[in-house]
Amino acid sequence: MNKIGVMLEAFHTDIPTAISLARKAGAEGVQFYAGTGPLDCDRCTAEDRRAFYRTLLRNELEISALCADLGGHGFTRPAGNLERLEKTGRMLAWANELGCHTATTHLGVIPDGDGPVRRTLKEACLRLNELGERYDVHLAIETGPEPIAVLSGFLEETGCPFIGINYDPANLVMVTGDDPVAGVAAAGSRIVHTHVKDGKMLKKTDPEIIYRFLAEGGIEDFRLGDYFQETPLMEGQVDLPAWYRALKAAGYTGYLTIERETAADPGDSYREILRCIEVIRSFSGC
Repeated sequence: MNKIGVMLEAFHTDIPTAISLARKAGAEGVQFYAGTGPLDCDRCTAEDRRAFYRTLLRNELEISALCADLGGHGFTRPAGNLERLEKTGRMLAWANELGCHTATTHLGVIPDGDGPVRRTLKEACLRLNELGERYDVHLAIETGPEPIAVLSGFLEETGCPFIGINYDPANLVMVTGDDPVAGVAAAGSRIVHTHVKDGKMLKKTDPEIIYRFLAEGGIEDFRLGDYFQETPLMEGQVDLPAWYRALKAAGYTGYLTIERETAADPGDSYREILRCIEVIRSFSGC
């Protein structure tokens, strides 16, 4: 049976309180950002790390995955990749220290067809795979910037056993217009983690434009809200029960981790996460 996780940042409160709320809501695991924010691996002292781990143990929570995403353009630009790889290595070392064997990230938009960006991403994946092997942590590339067939084909081409997929069905719906249920079969055994999220596409555009805006902002007259909308579970265009059945048919046994952008009020956030867990249990039996 799959376990249910939740992003700590979804509670919009301090980390110890978020951990307590995750436990109270009925989650079995948590995910957290290890490259930014209060749990940035470069900001946490040894005592901070020990305190964080003790709090998890006290609340009987596992780590579903560590979020190793560093934003920006991902690994598409060679000039910044050495620094990104070095920091990713530090995050994976911490994951290993915590007994966590999965970390999620964004690569950047993968082009369909050979070219300099695809070659840059392939080289980055080879280095990421080395880090994953060193620390016994699988890097899970988040779905969304490109169709699932392009991502799956790229990973097949790179042949990196420590790089898999973090399957977010809403990202596929909102950005590429992919069928998130049919896409599970294409991703298959490469799925090592999931984000449970719902949403809808309002207007189709080039995913490169959306992710460039997320990385840089400043595109005149471009508003993300004109193109897609994240929704509460079961209110968007993702058929979550069918998606879950496809995951089971593909043999996926890992975490179903809630990633939900909610109101900044911690009380409202907690109630929304509680509802998400109830919805997941209703279609999964978890």
